Amino acid sequence: MAEPLRVVVAGLGNMGRSHALAYHTNPGFQIAALVNRSDVPLPAGLSGYGIRRSFDEALRDEKPDIACIATYSDSHVDYAVKALEAGCHVFVEKPLATTVADAKRVVAAAKANGRKLVIGYILRHHPSWIRLIAEARKLGGPYVFRMNLNQQSSGQSWETHKQLMQTTSPMVDCGVHYLDVMLQITDARPVEVRGMGLRLTDEIAPTMYNYGHLQVLFDDGSVGWYEAGWGPMISETAFFVKDVISPNGCVSIVMKEGAKSDDIDTHTKTSTIRLHSAATGADGKFAKPDEMLSMEGEPGHQDLCDLEQAFLLKAIREDLDLSRHMDDAVKSLAVCLAADESVRSGAPIRL
Repeated sequence: MAEPLRVVVAGLGNMGRSHALAYHTNPGFQIAALVNRSDVPLPAGLSGYGIRRSFDEALRDEKPDIACIATYSDSHVDYAVKALEAGCHVFVEKPLATTVADAKRVVAAAKANGRKLVIGYILRHHPSWIRLIAEARKLGGPYVFRMNLNQQSSGQSWETHKQLMQTTSPMVDCGVHYLDVMLQITDARPVEVRGMGLRLTDEIAPTMYNYGHLQVLFDDGSVGWYEAGWGPMISETAFFVKDVISPNGCVSIVMKEGAKSDDIDTHTKTSTIRLHSAATGADGKFAKPDEMLSMEGEPGHQDLCDLEQAFLLKAIREDLDLSRHMDDAVKSLAVCLAADESVRSGAPIRL
């Protein structure tokens, strides 16, 4: 058996703690250090680890094989580049960076140092989303992508959202996931982005908005939109839409009745995939009824984090080519940042 890979985990919010648990339970990894700016409650599996304050010191003292970066978005680039240049493989939460230039800088550092870079696109490891993408690709384009994830948040969830919005809008923070899904379905290139947004509360900076909507045009004629809003004023109506339409039919996610927008498992669970064929018979009526694919027993949030880190281990052990993975991460970020620019300028952005 190969020696376990030693990991430093930076950032112990919801995602950081989940990734740390994934490392703790996978025999292919060994946690060398946990890093956070302050003490936070740790789940039972992690209670035996101390929390260090300095990422730089943890890199220097522990000389880990892997750095897991789950801090706020504005620190991703500096931490990732430092780790790559120190000889670490890197897992970094999305979004990869807050500018396209910085995202490209991280990818360049991974290539220059011969290290693996995996970005935390959790849906890439979800069996139901993998199936959704496969079914959509079978339909053939051009496509209409209709997607959103709005979150009606209060209490601690709203405090977390406000903290995130100190650097990143909901449209960028969550949008990169769903632009990544679009890019996996169509191999076409995004060419233009339009965005609109609105600040619905005085609790965030005047330069930030907590509701945003983007439209993206692809060079094969495909079009898509994504919508994201956070806060106590956000509607629970149609908060989760995942729908892909083509000339040949559509594939959609049907959510379970009573699902709540601020439940973290709701963000990944699909419940049912609905397949619709546009084919009609001689009478002009549909040739077959819609097919409902039950997704019962699908993984929960922690299971998906476990799958993400298992993929990281496989990428390192088997020297997987991550070129498309990294390229898609930069492209999805570029679309969302262009939409953010469009919100602020009021003009469409050519990519």
